[in-house]
Amino acid sequence: MLKKIIIDAMGGDNAPKAVIDGTVQALQEYDDIFVYLVGKKEVIEEHLSGQEYDSERVEIVDAREEIEMAEPPVNAIRRKKDSSMVVGMKMASEGKGDVFITAGSTGAAVSGGYFVIRRAPNVLRPALAPLLPSSKDPFLLVDCGANVDCKPQFLQQFAVMGSIYMKTVLGKENPRVGLINNGAEEEKGCALTKEAYQLLKETEGINFVGNAEGRDILSGDYDVIVCDGFVGNVLMKFMEGTAGFLFGMIKDELMSSTRTKIGAALAKPAFKNLKKNLDYTEYGGALLLGTKAGLIKAHGSSNAKAIKNTIRQARELVENRTVEKITEELSKLGDTKAEEE
Repeated sequence: MLKKIIIDAMGGDNAPKAVIDGTVQALQEYDDIFVYLVGKKEVIEEHLSGQEYDSERVEIVDAREEIEMAEPPVNAIRRKKDSSMVVGMKMASEGKGDVFITAGSTGAAVSGGYFVIRRAPNVLRPALAPLLPSSKDPFLLVDCGANVDCKPQFLQQFAVMGSIYMKTVLGKENPRVGLINNGAEEEKGCALTKEAYQLLKETEGINFVGNAEGRDILSGDYDVIVCDGFVGNVLMKFMEGTAGFLFGMIKDELMSSTRTKIGAALAKPAFKNLKKNLDYTEYGGALLLGTKAGLIKAHGSSNAKAIKNTIRQARELVENRTVEKITEELSKLGDTKAEEE
Protein backbone atom coordinates (compact mmCIF):
# COMPACT_ATOMS: atom_id res chain seq x y z
CA MET A 1 0.00 0.00 0.00
CA LEU A 2 1.39 3.41 -0.99
CA LYS A 3 2.22 5.88 1.77
CA LYS A 4 0.70 9.25 0.83
CA ILE A 5 2.91 12.23 1.60
CA ILE A 6 1.85 15.86 1.08
CA ILE A 7 4.68 18.33 0.46
CA ASP A 8 4.66 22.13 0.55
CA ALA A 9 6.66 22.78 -2.63
CA MET A 10 6.91 26.53 -2.01
CA GLY A 11 8.10 26.55 1.61
CA GLY A 12 11.70 27.14 2.67
CA ASP A 13 14.71 29.25 1.75
CA ASN A 14 15.64 27.01 -1.20
CA ALA A 15 12.14 26.27 -2.49
CA PRO A 16 10.89 25.19 -4.89
CA LYS A 17 14.06 23.71 -6.46
CA ALA A 18 15.46 21.95 -3.37
CA VAL A 19 12.03 20.66 -2.35
CA ILE A 20 11.28 19.22 -5.79
CA ASP A 21 14.79 17.80 -6.30
CA GLY A 22 14.62 16.11 -2.89
CA THR A 23 11.17 14.74 -3.71
CA VAL A 24 12.44 13.26 -6.98
CA GLN A 25 15.35 11.63 -5.13
CA ALA A 26 12.91 10.10 -2.63
CA LEU A 27 10.67 8.80 -5.43
CA GLN A 28 13.70 7.17 -7.03
CA GLU A 29 14.75 5.54 -3.75
CA TYR A 30 11.37 4.47 -2.33
CA ASP A 31 8.80 2.73 -4.50
CA ASP A 32 6.09 2.67 -1.82
CA ILE A 33 5.35 6.41 -1.60
CA PHE A 34 2.84 8.63 -3.42
CA VAL A 35 3.56 12.35 -3.31
CA TYR A 36 1.30 15.40 -3.56
CA LEU A 37 3.33 18.51 -4.47
CA VAL A 38 1.39 21.60 -3.40
CA GLY A 39 2.11 25.01 -4.90
CA LYS A 40 1.97 26.98 -8.12
CA LYS A 41 1.33 24.34 -10.75
CA GLU A 42 3.35 25.90 -13.56
CA VAL A 43 6.37 26.45 -11.29
CA ILE A 44 6.32 22.85 -10.05
CA GLU A 45 5.93 21.51 -13.59
CA GLU A 46 8.89 23.60 -14.75
CA HIS A 47 11.17 22.16 -12.06
CA LEU A 48 9.97 18.60 -12.67
CA SER A 49 10.59 18.92 -16.39
CA GLY A 50 13.46 16.72 -17.57
CA GLN A 51 13.79 14.80 -14.30
CA GLU A 52 13.42 11.04 -14.10
CA TYR A 53 10.67 9.90 -11.75
CA ASP A 54 7.52 7.79 -11.74
CA SER A 55 4.86 10.32 -12.75
CA GLU A 56 2.16 7.84 -11.70
CA ARG A 57 3.18 8.45 -8.06
CA VAL A 58 3.05 12.25 -8.20
CA GLU A 59 0.11 14.64 -8.22
CA ILE A 60 0.44 18.41 -8.41
CA VAL A 61 -2.09 20.37 -6.33
CA ASP A 62 -2.36 23.99 -7.41
CA ALA A 63 -2.13 26.64 -4.66
CA ARG A 64 -1.63 30.27 -5.66
CA GLU A 65 -0.43 31.90 -2.42
CA GLU A 66 2.73 31.58 -0.34
CA ILE A 67 3.29 32.26 3.36
CA GLU A 68 6.43 34.32 3.91
CA MET A 69 8.81 33.69 6.81
CA ALA A 70 8.25 37.15 8.36
CA GLU A 71 4.43 37.06 8.31
CA PRO A 72 2.51 36.84 11.62
CA PRO A 73 1.85 33.07 11.79
CA VAL A 74 -1.78 32.96 12.95
CA ASN A 75 -2.88 35.74 10.59
CA ALA A 76 -1.12 34.07 7.67
CA ILE A 77 -2.86 30.73 8.32
CA ARG A 78 -6.27 32.38 8.67
CA ARG A 79 -6.02 34.76 5.71
CA LYS A 80 -4.05 32.82 3.10
CA LYS A 81 -6.45 29.94 2.53
CA ASP A 82 -4.97 29.29 -0.93
CA SER A 83 -1.37 29.09 0.28
CA SER A 84 0.63 25.92 -0.33
CA MET A 85 0.90 25.39 3.43
CA VAL A 86 -2.80 25.75 4.27
CA VAL A 87 -3.97 23.76 1.24
CA GLY A 88 -1.56 20.94 2.12
CA MET A 89 -2.57 20.92 5.77
CA LYS A 90 -6.24 20.86 4.87
CA MET A 91 -5.59 17.81 2.68
CA ALA A 92 -3.90 16.10 5.64
CA SER A 93 -6.76 17.00 7.98
CA GLU A 94 -9.25 15.49 5.50
CA GLY A 95 -7.29 12.25 5.27
CA LYS A 96 -6.12 12.74 1.69
CA GLY A 97 -2.54 12.11 2.81
CA ASP A 98 -0.79 10.54 5.79
CA VAL A 99 1.88 13.17 6.53
CA PHE A 100 2.37 16.83 5.61
CA ILE A 101 5.89 18.25 5.17
CA THR A 102 6.90 21.91 5.02
CA ALA A 103 10.19 23.79 5.21
CA GLY A 104 8.30 27.08 5.50
CA SER A 105 7.69 29.33 8.50
CA THR A 106 7.92 27.41 11.79
CA GLY A 107 5.35 29.67 13.45
CA ALA A 108 2.89 29.16 10.61
CA ALA A 109 3.50 25.40 10.61
CA VAL A 110 2.77 25.16 14.35
CA SER A 111 -0.29 27.43 14.05
CA GLY A 112 -1.55 25.31 11.16
CA GLY A 113 -1.03 22.20 13.23
CA TYR A 114 -3.36 23.69 15.87
CA PHE A 115 -6.01 25.29 13.68
CA VAL A 116 -6.05 23.26 10.45
CA ILE A 117 -4.85 19.71 11.18
CA ARG A 118 -5.95 20.00 14.82
CA ARG A 119 -4.82 18.21 17.95
CA ALA A 120 -5.26 14.49 18.43
CA PRO A 121 -7.70 13.42 21.17
CA ASN A 122 -6.42 14.04 24.73
CA VAL A 123 -3.42 16.09 23.54
CA LEU A 124 -3.04 19.26 25.59
CA ARG A 125 -0.33 20.81 23.44
CA PRO A 126 1.40 19.50 20.30
CA ALA A 127 5.19 19.81 20.56
CA LEU A 128 8.02 20.21 18.05
CA ALA A 129 10.49 17.36 18.35
CA PRO A 130 13.74 17.34 16.36
CA LEU A 131 16.37 14.61 16.49
CA LEU A 132 19.71 16.00 17.66
CA PRO A 133 23.18 14.40 17.80
CA SER A 134 24.86 13.21 20.99
CA SER A 135 28.12 11.41 21.77
CA LYS A 136 26.30 8.13 21.02
CA ASP A 137 22.92 7.87 19.31
CA PRO A 138 20.72 10.88 18.44
CA PHE A 139 18.15 12.00 21.00
CA LEU A 140 14.71 13.57 20.61
CA LEU A 141 14.23 17.06 22.05
CA VAL A 142 10.63 17.80 23.09
CA ASP A 143 9.69 20.73 22.90
CA CYS A 144 11.93 22.95 20.76
CA GLY A 145 9.68 25.98 20.43
CA ALA A 146 5.97 25.29 19.97
CA ASN A 147 5.09 25.97 23.64
CA VAL A 148 7.03 28.71 25.39
CA ASP A 149 4.88 28.54 28.53
CA CYS A 150 4.16 25.05 29.81
CA LYS A 151 2.33 23.26 32.59
CA PRO A 152 3.69 20.07 34.18
CA GLN A 153 1.02 18.00 32.41
CA PHE A 154 2.34 19.24 29.05
CA LEU A 155 5.82 17.94 29.87
CA GLN A 156 4.32 14.62 30.95
CA GLN A 157 2.64 14.26 27.56
CA PHE A 158 5.84 15.35 25.77
CA ALA A 159 7.63 12.45 27.46
CA VAL A 160 4.94 9.94 26.45
CA MET A 161 4.83 11.15 22.84
CA GLY A 162 8.60 11.30 22.56
CA SER A 163 8.98 7.78 23.92
CA ILE A 164 6.53 6.41 21.37
CA TYR A 165 8.41 8.14 18.56
CA MET A 166 11.73 6.65 19.64
CA LYS A 167 10.19 3.19 20.00
CA THR A 168 8.36 3.13 16.69
CA VAL A 169 10.72 5.07 14.41
CA LEU A 170 14.19 4.48 15.85
CA GLY A 171 13.53 1.07 17.40
CA LYS A 172 14.51 1.99 20.97
CA GLU A 173 12.95 -0.69 23.17
CA ASN A 174 12.92 1.30 26.41
CA PRO A 175 13.79 4.95 25.64
CA ARG A 176 15.42 6.81 28.53
CA VAL A 177 13.62 10.07 29.30
CA GLY A 178 15.41 12.99 30.95
CA LEU A 179 13.99 16.30 32.21
CA ILE A 180 16.20 19.36 31.63
CA ASN A 181 16.98 20.93 34.99
CA ASN A 182 19.66 22.87 36.84
CA GLY A 183 20.63 19.92 39.00
CA ALA A 184 20.42 16.13 39.11
CA GLU A 185 18.67 15.98 42.50
CA GLU A 186 14.91 15.47 42.62
CA GLU A 187 14.28 18.62 44.64
CA LYS A 188 16.17 20.94 42.23
CA GLY A 189 14.57 23.32 39.77
CA CYS A 190 11.63 25.70 39.49
CA ALA A 191 7.98 24.99 40.28
CA LEU A 192 7.41 23.65 36.76
CA THR A 193 10.26 21.13 36.79
CA LYS A 194 9.65 20.02 40.38
CA GLU A 195 6.01 19.14 39.65
CA ALA A 196 6.85 17.68 36.26
CA TYR A 197 9.47 15.45 37.89
CA GLN A 198 6.85 13.89 40.17
CA LEU A 199 4.44 13.36 37.27
CA LEU A 200 7.10 11.74 35.11
CA LYS A 201 8.20 9.50 37.96
CA GLU A 202 4.62 8.22 38.32
CA THR A 203 3.81 7.87 34.61
CA GLU A 204 3.50 4.27 33.47
CA GLY A 205 4.92 3.24 30.11
CA ILE A 206 7.94 5.56 30.10
CA ASN A 207 11.48 5.03 31.36
CA PHE A 208 12.09 8.24 33.29
CA VAL A 209 15.72 8.39 34.41
CA GLY A 210 15.65 11.75 36.19
CA ASN A 211 16.92 15.27 35.65
CA ALA A 212 19.33 16.06 32.83
CA GLU A 213 21.80 18.83 33.59
CA GLY A 214 23.07 21.00 30.75
CA ARG A 215 26.48 19.34 30.68
CA ASP A 216 24.93 15.87 30.36
CA ILE A 217 22.46 16.52 27.51
CA LEU A 218 24.97 15.40 24.85
CA SER A 219 26.32 12.48 26.89
CA GLY A 220 24.27 9.87 25.04
CA ASP A 221 22.62 8.83 28.31
CA TYR A 222 19.17 10.01 27.17
CA ASP A 223 16.93 9.10 24.24
CA VAL A 224 14.27 11.73 24.94
CA ILE A 225 14.94 15.12 26.52
CA VAL A 226 11.88 16.99 27.82
CA CYS A 227 11.58 20.73 28.47
CA ASP A 228 9.39 23.73 27.74
CA GLY A 229 9.66 25.30 24.30
CA PHE A 230 11.62 28.34 25.50
CA VAL A 231 14.44 26.26 26.95
CA GLY A 232 14.32 23.80 24.05
CA ASN A 233 14.58 26.48 21.39
CA VAL A 234 17.52 28.14 23.13
CA LEU A 235 19.25 24.75 23.51
CA MET A 236 18.75 23.76 19.87
CA LYS A 237 20.00 27.08 18.49
CA PHE A 238 22.93 27.10 20.90
CA MET A 239 23.92 23.65 19.64
CA GLU A 240 23.69 24.81 16.01
CA GLY A 241 25.76 27.90 16.77
CA THR A 242 28.35 25.98 18.78
CA ALA A 243 28.83 23.41 16.00
CA GLY A 244 29.41 26.17 13.44
CA PHE A 245 31.76 28.04 15.78
CA LEU A 246 33.87 24.96 16.55
CA PHE A 247 34.15 23.85 12.93
CA GLY A 248 35.19 27.36 11.91
CA MET A 249 37.76 27.56 14.69
CA ILE A 250 39.20 24.11 13.91
CA LYS A 251 39.43 24.97 10.21
CA ASP A 252 41.31 28.21 10.94
CA GLU A 253 43.79 26.40 13.19
CA LEU A 254 44.34 23.54 10.73
CA MET A 255 45.03 25.97 7.90
CA SER A 256 47.41 28.13 9.95
CA SER A 257 50.69 26.45 8.85
CA THR A 258 52.14 23.87 6.48
CA ARG A 259 52.53 21.41 9.34
CA THR A 260 48.88 21.67 10.44
CA LYS A 261 47.70 21.45 6.80
CA ILE A 262 49.50 18.11 6.43
CA GLY A 263 47.87 16.90 9.66
CA ALA A 264 44.49 18.08 8.40
CA ALA A 265 44.90 16.09 5.18
CA LEU A 266 45.66 12.94 7.18
CA ALA A 267 42.70 13.49 9.49
CA LYS A 268 40.25 14.40 6.70
CA PRO A 269 38.23 11.11 6.88
CA ALA A 270 37.67 11.59 10.63
CA PHE A 271 36.51 15.17 10.16
CA LYS A 272 34.20 14.06 7.35
CA ASN A 273 32.53 11.49 9.63
CA LEU A 274 32.24 14.06 12.42
CA LYS A 275 30.60 16.56 10.10
CA LYS A 276 28.16 13.93 8.90
CA ASN A 277 27.14 13.11 12.49
CA LEU A 278 26.44 16.79 13.16
CA ASP A 279 24.69 17.45 9.85
CA TYR A 280 20.99 18.25 10.29
CA THR A 281 20.26 17.07 6.73
CA GLU A 282 20.88 13.48 7.87
CA TYR A 283 18.10 13.50 10.48
CA GLY A 284 15.06 14.82 8.62
CA GLY A 285 12.76 17.41 10.16
CA ALA A 286 11.05 18.11 13.48
CA LEU A 287 7.78 16.23 13.93
CA LEU A 288 4.93 18.18 15.49
CA LEU A 289 3.92 15.49 17.98
CA GLY A 290 0.26 15.33 18.95
CA THR A 291 -1.65 16.32 15.80
CA LYS A 292 -4.39 14.24 14.15
CA ALA A 293 -2.28 13.72 11.03
CA GLY A 294 1.51 13.67 10.78
CA LEU A 295 3.18 17.08 10.36
CA ILE A 296 6.92 17.46 9.88
CA LYS A 297 8.66 20.83 9.90
CA ALA A 298 11.83 20.57 7.82
CA HIS A 299 14.70 22.98 8.40
CA GLY A 300 14.12 26.33 6.68
CA SER A 301 17.42 26.08 4.81
CA SER A 302 16.84 22.46 3.76
CA ASN A 303 18.62 21.32 0.62
CA ALA A 304 17.50 18.42 -1.58
CA LYS A 305 19.22 15.88 0.67
CA ALA A 306 17.41 17.20 3.76
CA ILE A 307 14.05 17.03 1.97
CA LYS A 308 14.72 13.47 0.80
CA ASN A 309 15.57 12.41 4.36
CA THR A 310 12.48 14.18 5.70
CA ILE A 311 10.36 12.17 3.24
CA ARG A 312 12.13 9.03 4.49
CA GLN A 313 11.19 10.07 8.02
CA ALA A 314 7.54 10.60 6.96
CA ARG A 315 7.52 7.17 5.33
CA GLU A 316 8.72 5.59 8.59
CA LEU A 317 6.04 7.42 10.59
CA VAL A 318 3.33 5.97 8.40
CA GLU A 319 4.86 2.50 8.32
CA ASN A 320 5.10 2.35 12.11
CA ARG A 321 1.69 3.97 12.81
CA THR A 322 3.39 6.50 15.10
CA VAL A 323 0.54 9.06 15.09
CA GLU A 324 -2.06 6.40 15.90
CA LYS A 325 0.08 4.92 18.68
CA ILE A 326 0.55 8.34 20.30
CA THR A 327 -3.24 8.78 20.40
CA GLU A 328 -3.72 5.30 21.86
CA GLU A 329 -1.07 5.80 24.57
CA LEU A 330 -2.29 9.24 25.66
CA SER A 331 -5.79 7.84 26.17
CA LYS A 332 -4.32 5.80 29.04
CA LEU A 333 -3.51 9.01 30.93
CA GLY A 334 -7.23 9.68 31.27
CA ASP A 335 -9.64 12.07 29.61
CA THR A 336 -7.60 15.27 29.60
CA LYS A 337 -9.69 18.11 28.28
CA ALA A 338 -7.50 20.28 26.07
CA GLU A 339 -7.64 23.99 26.82
CA GLU A 340 -8.87 26.47 24.25
CA GLU A 341 -6.17 28.40 22.41
